[in-house]
Amino acid sequence: MASTTPTVAPLPYWVRGDTNAFFGFGVNVLVNVLTLTGLCLGVVNLPEGDVFGTILPALGIALVAGNIYYTYLARRLARRENRTDVTALPYGPSVPHMFIVIFVIMLPIYLRTQDPVRAWEAGLAWAFIIGVIVLIGAFVGPYIRRYAPRAALLGTLAGISITFISMNPAGQMWRMAWVALPVLALLLIGLLTDVKLPFNFPIGLAALLLGTAIGWAGGAMSVPDVTAAARDIAVAVPSFKLDLLLTGLADMAPLLATAIPLGVYNFTEGMTNVESAATAGDNYNLRSVLLADGAGAVVGAALGSPFPPAVYVGHPGWKAAGGRSGYSMATGVVIAVLCFLGMFGLLGAIFPTAAIVPILLYIGLLIGAQAFQATPRAHAAAVVAALIPNIAAWATGQIDNALAAAGTTAAAVGDDALNGAGVIYDGLLVLGQGAILAGLVLGAVVVFIIDRRFVRAAIFAGTGAVLSFIGLIHGERIEWNANGQVALGYLFVAVICAVFALGRPTPREPDPAEGEPDQQPDLASERTDTDRRTSALPG
Repeated sequence: MASTTPTVAPLPYWVRGDTNAFFGFGVNVLVNVLTLTGLCLGVVNLPEGDVFGTILPALGIALVAGNIYYTYLARRLARRENRTDVTALPYGPSVPHMFIVIFVIMLPIYLRTQDPVRAWEAGLAWAFIIGVIVLIGAFVGPYIRRYAPRAALLGTLAGISITFISMNPAGQMWRMAWVALPVLALLLIGLLTDVKLPFNFPIGLAALLLGTAIGWAGGAMSVPDVTAAARDIAVAVPSFKLDLLLTGLADMAPLLATAIPLGVYNFTEGMTNVESAATAGDNYNLRSVLLADGAGAVVGAALGSPFPPAVYVGHPGWKAAGGRSGYSMATGVVIAVLCFLGMFGLLGAIFPTAAIVPILLYIGLLIGAQAFQATPRAHAAAVVAALIPNIAAWATGQIDNALAAAGTTAAAVGDDALNGAGVIYDGLLVLGQGAILAGLVLGAVVVFIIDRRFVRAAIFAGTGAVLSFIGLIHGERIEWNANGQVALGYLFVAVICAVFALGRPTPREPDPAEGEPDQQPDLASERTDTDRRTSALPG
């Protein structure tokens, strides 16, 4: 019998859907770079020459290298599985870390010293430490992903997406709803339905042009602002800033209190994003992803950027938009060129913010929906449990910012006064510290209780006790006995679950009615998949 050679599907570098994904994801990264540029200039008062001449070009190098790498991973996966529908992971500056490095690390130093360069040095050291921790996490994360149920991983990711990714853009949108809502409507029609624009015009570009036209016609933009921004365009070539980095590292001890838990946050978020991509059909090697994220933060810090890049939330959204491998590389190259030319001031003057941010709300909608759609119906309560710590972290951040604008702090107002006004600040603060890791622990405990796998629930509750005791979750800083009361609470949960495990209850079997006919393939057998990934645990 003659042997047959498997037919290898041709793998194009660009497909029509990449255009949609490019404009959507490119606008996403554009918004974030515009935001961090404004934070550097307006909050820390860094000189424009340092921002446009060093920080943005350094970030550009990290972004173009990272997106090219993730394009390579996507094409390698496509060839290995002989598929043409593999979507590259999106990669850009980490949104939560932008605000943390500015407001938690750099701003206090600037206020104390009135020296923006000192603040910049601390930011570089902090980003470098983050990168090192993520590199270490590359060897730990795969085991966490193997043992944690999908509802916990996707639930805590949805918590980030609904709060930190969606709420700020939603507020900006409704501040100029007459610009933003038509843009959102066009995005939803084009990306959540099979409706196409004439000539297959890219929906992301059409939405941006529509919002920009409405904004200019309504007088929201200014020609003099564009003229002034155009004068700032200049070519900047990145170079190593090891002197600034080493100066910052010389006093790194105070930075570890936030860098360690946020480094853990980074690799946990990367892990959940990889799980999200696997749910959508693209199963990437987690270690390869985390090594790239860690290396990007280290190299970016050495070049002068205090903003660690990372794999983004949103892979399923760009996959649904038709993106494959080309959109990622194109985004990295275009954003890098804009960074090298210092054009972000000009772009901010041309495009209304309200025309840009609806794409972030779209991503938030999609990731939040995925957490419920891609897990068994019985695990819905676990998804909600995983959401809650991220909601608490977002809420306390909003409270802190509001009090700071009023010239005070929560500590100055006092817990009694806040509690009397119905603001349970102290409890929300504890709940939200280490939110993504806390959400993973809570979600996993609830999943295994629902499934009557009490030994596994006890193991995750015990893990929560250890993490709380050393301050990685529910603690203000890394230290011994960071929050003994919360640790004791988790320990009691572990004991209760262990007691119920002694009765040897029958684990819950999946209900065939859990899966909906129109869900993605294999979702009805998700319980089996969770069992496989947790098979190394007893019980």
